[in-house]
Amino acid sequence: MADKIEKAKKPNAGKIWYRETMGELRKVTWPTRQEAWRLTKIVVLVMIAMSTLLGILDFVFSSLIKLILS
Repeated sequence: MADKIEKAKKPNAGKIWYRETMGELRKVTWPTRQEAWRLTKIVVLVMIAMSTLLGILDFVFSSLIKLILS
């Protein structure tokens, strides 16, 4: 009987996880709208630059393979 009462008093793992998660999220320093927009532009520019570079390298290596095999 005492075991049942003790188990009822203990919060379950889901409640503990939620409380700890919310506590950690309150500690986060969120970027301002301007910072988020600036960082988004940087990510997009880097993504475009890398995809262009990889496209050029793919074209060059494909051409070299075709030249070697033909």
